[in-house]
Amino acid sequence: MAKPLYKVTFLNHGKVYELYARHVAGSSLWGFTEVGELVFDVHEGLVVDPTEERLRDEFGNTKMLHLPMQSIVRVEEVERKGQSAIRDAATGEKVVTPFPLPAKPPR
Repeated sequence: MAKPLYKVTFLNHGKVYELYARHVAGSSLWGFTEVGELVFDVHEGLVVDPTEERLRDEFGNTKMLHLPMQSIVRVEEVERKGQSAIRDAATGEKVVTPFPLPAKPPR
């Protein structure tokens, strides 16, 4: 049986982060929740998600996150991974935006 997949939404420095992880539990540190086995998309082509890249750069070598319970907005058990995101906490708009794709060249 496959390990469950969780979507973890939490606040960090005025931004709302949405990460996917295989492990969520109460931490041995009082007042914290541990989030481990983070799941990132593996892109093997030209299409690169800048948000995913930024999250991988920030958390790629992290064994276990210990998040303060007050910063956690939601933990959802999901069937498959969606798009990770970093949003502004006040407006809800994405902080990392993809590069605009050029229009199709005229023929």
